[in-house]
Parts: sequence; structure tokens; C-alpha cells
Amino acid sequence: MAETAYWEAIRRAHDEEMANDPMVIAMGEDIGVAGGTYKATLGLYDKYGPERVIDTPISENSYTGIGIGASMVGMRPIIEIMSINFALLALDTLINAAAKIRYMSGGRVQCPIVMRTPGGTAHQLAAQHSARLARMFMSTSGLRVVTPRGPLDAYGMLKSAVRCNDPVIIIEHEQMYNLKEDIPEEEFFRPLEGAEIVREGTDITLIGYNYSVHLCLEAARRLEADGIDAEVIDLRALKPLDRETIRKSVEKTHRVLVAEEDEAPVGVGSEIIATVNEECFYALDAQPVRIHAADVPVPYNARLEKAAIPSADDVYEGALKVMGRI
Repeated sequence: MAETAYWEAIRRAHDEEMANDPMVIAMGEDIGVAGGTYKATLGLYDKYGPERVIDTPISENSYTGIGIGASMVGMRPIIEIMSINFALLALDTLINAAAKIRYMSGGRVQCPIVMRTPGGTAHQLAAQHSARLARMFMSTSGLRVVTPRGPLDAYGMLKSAVRCNDPVIIIEHEQMYNLKEDIPEEEFFRPLEGAEIVREGTDITLIGYNYSVHLCLEAARRLEADGIDAEVIDLRALKPLDRETIRKSVEKTHRVLVAEEDEAPVGVGSEIIATVNEECFYALDAQPVRIHAADVPVPYNARLEKAAIPSADDVYEGALKVMGRI
């Protein structure tokens, strides 16, 4: 086992997959000479050259489209979009081409492309660099959407995504790139579907994904001091969604809270609660609660930014509400 930072795990996965298969290429803004905004491709340009680690113009729709076209004829591109906000510029190629071509061609054309992008609220990056757009990709048929919570998943999911014949969207989080975790030194893969119970419990189910899993874990530690045994689920994959794990957990605990950094309307939390209502409504002993961001563009001002996004305190207090303690 070796202690590895989130960005280092991503870089290692890039390196191994490019060494394994000459058809794997990387494309994106500043990923070559500069090694990427978060250093996730550091050193790969020198190792593999400009034909496989491609610095692109600031033109997300164009280079994503080029990558999608290349994937249709046998390449396996890893596209890095510097911020998920900028993925909006590539939606035509991602949604109208990558997500649909396999179905529209009757399975004759595959699109094994990976799009990696950081999302979420970092520190004072303002509204146009702080989007949480997982729900947009989650609602698109034909895409896989995964959200690694730490280095273990960041490494293993990227490797699995590169070898998958479906288009895969990997949503990272800007606050997690320096997060460290022990991961095996030998090669391994992580599944692109299935939620994971990261903390067993009996009294309430806390559900998160990406960064909000860490808020749930912190809240669970605090709840333990109050005599409340919280189970924490990391969704890991938003598409396909693991409804069975959610159902089984809620049937065990009879209470559920969903935490996300996104705004509430038409979000991931809404889908989870709809799933709970459809799958295990009669198992509930209390109404589900959502913890989410304020329905405003993320402010630049540090105090307003902090007020606009959820914290572990919010998850803790929400859980107490579900338990009838406040």
C-alpha cells in the first residue's frame, strides 16, 4: 500500500492505461506541457509525446467532438475539461453524439470515450467556476456517470472507464485533489456501477456522492456521540443508480437523509428520494430530508459562499431532525 493523493491516483491511472494500449490518448487544455490544472497528467507529455497527450485550444465543443469521432474508429480518448462549467460548451457532442450513437447505429458503432472534469465549489472561484452539473449528465440516456470520493476510486474507476465501451463521465471535485489515501501498489480496477456502504449503521441512512460523502461521514461521527448509529452510503455511480442498495439500507434503518452540494430543484437528491418513495415507502418511520446548496449562483464572497453550500453541521442537524431530536 502507498499513500497517494487524489491527483496522483488519476495520473497513475492515465500512465498505466496509456502504457497498456497505444490507442489511449489524452486531450484537453493545458494537460500537456503544463501537466494539467490539477497536475493529473503531469509528466505524461514528456513520456508519450504530443501525438498522445494533446494540448488543445480553448474550444471544448471542438476537441470533445474530435475525441468522440476518434473513439468511433478505435481510439480510446480521455478528455479533460478544465471545469465542469465548460462542459456546457460540449453538450452537443456529448449528448447528441456520444450518448446516442451506439443506440442509433444498432450497436454497430461504439463510443468508448472518457470525459474527466472537476466540479463543485472550491474556494472563491465564483459562480462560473463552481457548477454542480451531475444531474444534467445523470438525466442523459446512454452515458455512464461516476463520482469517485477518494484516490482508490479515482484510480480504479478511471482505469475501468478507459476499458469500457460506453461513454463515461467522471466528475471529480476541486477540493479533493490533495486528499490522500492508501491504495495498493499493484494494478486494480473499480466497478463503474453499484453504491458502497462506507459505514454500517442501524438508525438512519445518510446518502452522499463525491464530496458530500465526507460530510456524511463527519456527521456520522458526531451522531455517534449522541447515541445515533448512522449508515453512510456512497452512491459512487449516478448512472446507473444502485436502487437496491438504497432500498435495503432504508428498510434496515427506516430513516434517510440525502446530502449533496448541488441545488435542490430537479437534482440527484430529488431522484434518490423519489426512489425511496417508490421502492420502500412503507419502511419509512420519518419523512426523508435533503441537505443541499442554496438556490443561488455560487457567490465569490467567502462568507456568502460558505453560507450557500452545505456543511457537515448541516448534515448533522438534518439527521437530528429526521431522528426527531430537534
